[in-house]
Amino acid sequence: MVIAGFGCRAEATMESFRSALAQTGMRPDSLAVPADRTAVITPFAGGMAVHAIAADLLQGIDTPTRSTVSMAARGVGSVAEAVALAAAGPGARIVVARVISSDRMATCAIAQGLEE
Repeated sequence: MVIAGFGCRAEATMESFRSALAQTGMRPDSLAVPADRTAVITPFAGGMAVHAIAADLLQGIDTPTRSTVSMAARGVGSVAEAVALAAAGPGARIVVARVISSDRMATCAIAQGLEE
């Protein structure tokens, strides 16, 4: 299972998500975002499943990259990496570390889960 995790500002657009995902070079099976950003990404999902990850589940997830903005806002090094890992399940790993959209409104990371 390949999960694209996204962190974003409330003002992120379809182009923000498209730009970030394109940089990963991957086609995910589903998307993941913090629960309070589900409405922002749903139009981009185009029918793909969206995993809404509760804020408390992000705490304590060790991410390969660290953003001071993410730490201040969500208490985690990378929102995109954390939601991707949470959605992909136990034993998941990051296969594409956090990238930033060209407009700097969204980040994306790819996690690979153990289940196919």
